[in-house]
Amino acid sequence: METTTEKIIEKKTEKTGEKRAERGPRRPRAFKSEKREKSEFDQKILDIARVTRVMAGGRRFSFRIAAVIGDRNGRVGVGVAKGGDVSLAMEKAVNDAKKRMIRVNIFEGTIPHEVEVKKKSARVLLRPAVAGRGIVAGGAVRVVCEFAGIKNISAKVLSKSKNKINNARATVEALKMLKFKKSAKKIEAKEIKPENAEKEGENK
Repeated sequence: METTTEKIIEKKTEKTGEKRAERGPRRPRAFKSEKREKSEFDQKILDIARVTRVMAGGRRFSFRIAAVIGDRNGRVGVGVAKGGDVSLAMEKAVNDAKKRMIRVNIFEGTIPHEVEVKKKSARVLLRPAVAGRGIVAGGAVRVVCEFAGIKNISAKVLSKSKNKINNARATVEALKMLKFKKSAKKIEAKEIKPENAEKEGENK
């Protein structure tokens, strides 16, 4: 019996060897990391929760994810979505954040002026900071400012709300209200009006 089994194994190996020779050498396997293209936006999960929906046949479970995306160069967005599993909910949240993306007016690494916004139960205060101060904020406000590309800012949540989604959306609304600040060079480059020029000549 041993000899017959050995013969069968040898025949099988010969056949597989012949087939492999006909096909040629094996191709190197491509890793999944090589196929994936790097996204232009950084993303982070802000909040994740399991939610239930009562249906006629019983309860239906799903996941709700709040995500923040940004390019750290003036663009940021916050998205919220639900899905049957975490990966599906994350994909939907990122797509929602891309639809709600805004452009932030950044002036010399900080915001041009102070702004305060109330969004639902959340009230957020943002103040400009000097260079080297860093991001003085916590929680959802810090993540949104960091992904927007702001390097120096002082922020505070004035309300007692601990809802990360409301705090993040309030921060986005505050960043929407920012306006460009004219630099000193632009102000100096203004032309002097004729009336002002005559007055200056008389004073001389």
